[in-house]
Amino acid sequence: MPNRQEIRSEETRRAILAAAGTLFAERGFDAVTMREIAKQAGCSHTTIYLYFKDKEALLHHLSMEPLQSLHQQMEAFLRDQTLAPADSLQAVTRTFVRFCLANRNMYTIFFMAKASRVDEETPALEVQQIRNRLFGLLRQAVRACLPPDTPDDRVLAYTRIYFFTLHGIIGTYTHSAEPLDHLLKRLEPTFDLAWDVLLAGFHHTATKGSGA
Repeated sequence: MPNRQEIRSEETRRAILAAAGTLFAERGFDAVTMREIAKQAGCSHTTIYLYFKDKEALLHHLSMEPLQSLHQQMEAFLRDQTLAPADSLQAVTRTFVRFCLANRNMYTIFFMAKASRVDEETPALEVQQIRNRLFGLLRQAVRACLPPDTPDDRVLAYTRIYFFTLHGIIGTYTHSAEPLDHLLKRLEPTFDLAWDVLLAGFHHTATKGSGA
């Protein structure tokens, strides 16, 4: 059984994470200081460093578990051999969109804070590594829907277009107060049509080869 000091330490740690999440969501990652997070958490600006060495450490602790869970869900659909490639892509896409809209207050923190290129092989931050693995799953799903001889660079370009479109749609609704289930029920047909149109365009240009 944890003693009183251990309980207080864990409470302080949770308070710091909660304060960081709130401030990052309200003002953005770059604008918030460690001192402000400490004040919001009710601890001193020196105490916070006993728990987290910097904002990147806070970003890691806030983001990794949710993003890893998302990765597992998306990967499960890609491993499901009963799904046709287009159905697998739709399932992966819906899972990604649902996750982002369910975490609207933290969406930019999860995906934009300290972000680097999605095709960078060895990003320094672990949170960017999991982001890039999520992109890799989407790339795998897109590739499965294309002609098998589609060049890798073309697959990467298509996946980027798909990814940018996803984030554009999600960003449109990050400040919406509409409940998640209502929002998805209303918009999923439009989302699905968007993916179908994108895939049709990818197929059309892929079959045109290098002249596309």
